[in-house]
Amino acid sequence: MQTIQQLLSGELKGSQTLKLSCNLTHFPEEIFDLKDTLEILDLSNNHLSSLPENFSEFKKLKIAFFSDNDFKEFPKVLAQCPALTMIGFKSNKIVCIPEHSFPVDLQWLILTNNRITEIPKSIGKCHRLQKVAFAGNQIKTLPGEMSQCQNMELLRISANQLDEFPQWLLSLPRLSWLAYSGNPFSKRVPVKDELPLISWNELTLQEVLGQGASGIISKAQWHQSSTKKEIAVKVFKGEVTSDGFPEDEMNACIAAGNHEHLVTLIGKITDHPEQKTGLVLDLIPSSFKNLAGPPSFDTCTRDTFKEGTTFSATTIFKIVRAIADAAKHLHSKGIMHGDLYAHNTLFDNDANTIFGDFGAATMYDISDKNAPYLERLDVRAFGCLMEDLLNHVPEHKKKESLFLCLLGLKAACLKENIIERPSFYDIKLMLDTF
Repeated sequence: MQTIQQLLSGELKGSQTLKLSCNLTHFPEEIFDLKDTLEILDLSNNHLSSLPENFSEFKKLKIAFFSDNDFKEFPKVLAQCPALTMIGFKSNKIVCIPEHSFPVDLQWLILTNNRITEIPKSIGKCHRLQKVAFAGNQIKTLPGEMSQCQNMELLRISANQLDEFPQWLLSLPRLSWLAYSGNPFSKRVPVKDELPLISWNELTLQEVLGQGASGIISKAQWHQSSTKKEIAVKVFKGEVTSDGFPEDEMNACIAAGNHEHLVTLIGKITDHPEQKTGLVLDLIPSSFKNLAGPPSFDTCTRDTFKEGTTFSATTIFKIVRAIADAAKHLHSKGIMHGDLYAHNTLFDNDANTIFGDFGAATMYDISDKNAPYLERLDVRAFGCLMEDLLNHVPEHKKKESLFLCLLGLKAACLKENIIERPSFYDIKLMLDTF
C-alpha cells in the first residue's frame, strides 16, 4: 500500500502499480503523472463516485480495482482504455451500466454486491471475456447477446432476481464454473437436516486455519462432559459473497452428507453470541496440504502451482479418482459444485484426497431437464483440473500408458459440445479400467 503523500511528492513516478486507500472523495490528478507506466491501479476502500473524462490517457492500464467505493453508475470512460482487461467494482452502489461501457478486450469483470438490475447488450462484444462475477445484485435477466462471449469459463449469478435459467448458458463451449443459487428460478430444494446441534458454549476456539469469502475456519476444542475433542469450526460471515449467499453454501454442505473424500460434518452451531450460523467439522490432519494455489491475474481461471511442482501419473490417478467419486456423489444428490478446482482440494504425501468448499454450490432437481448438462459443467472443470495436473508430469514420464489414458480422459471431459462429455458415473467406470 502506498500513501497519498508519496504520490503528491512525486516519489512514485514511474510506478507500474498504485494502491491507495485513504478516504479519497475525488480522483487525484497527480495519478496522471503515472499515465505512461501504470499497469495496475487499486483505489478500493475509498469514497470515489466518478472518474475523470480523460481517464483513457492510461494507455498501459491492464487492471483497475474500485471496490468498496460510492459509484452509482459504471464509468463509461473505461471502455476507452486500450489495454484494460480486468475491472473490479465489488460492493459499490452501482445501479446503472450504460451501453458500450466495457473495453472490448475485457477478460475479468467483478461487479459483486451492487444494485444492478440490467446488463448492457454490448457485453456480447467482449469476445475475450472469461471470468464474470455478478452475484449479489438485482439482475432480472441476462441479455441473449452474452451468448456471444464464447470464451466464458466462470460465471457467478447467484443472489439475483433471475426468473428463469438462461438456457443459452449451456451452449457456451468453455463454461466450467457456474453458480446461480439464490435466484427466484432456483427454488431451494428441501434439505433433510439431521445434524446434531452443538452449543457454542461447548467450543473453545484456537488458531484460525483458513478464511474465505463466506466465513472463517478455526481449530477448536469440543468439550463433551469429561472429554475433549479437537475439531474444526466454520463460522459464516452472513453477507453475500462473490459466490452467493452463505446460507446456500451451508445447505449444500448439509445436503451433501458424508463421503470418504469430503470433509466429515459433525454438527451445526447453536447459541452463537452474535447469532451467526456455523458448522462443526472433523479436523483434517496437518499432513494434508492444498493441491494448488488459486488463479492469479495472469492465469485468470486456472490454478497456480509452486515452481518446480511435479506429479507422477500414479499420484494424479489417485487424486482424480477420489475427486470423481466425490463429484459423482454430489450430483447423485443434485448438487453442482461450481468451483471444482485443485485449490479446493487437499492431499497428503500418499495422495489421499479430500475435496471441499461449497461456496459456489448450486442445488438442483435431478429430474430437471437441465440436470445432465449441469453435471457436465462440473465435468469440464474436472477436465481443466486434470489438464493442470498433467502439465506437471515430467517430460520423460509422458509416454507411460497411465499418463496417456489420463490424457484421453481429460480430452473427453473438455469436449466443446457439452452433451458429448462423460458423466461422473462414466468417468468412474473409465478410471476403474486404467
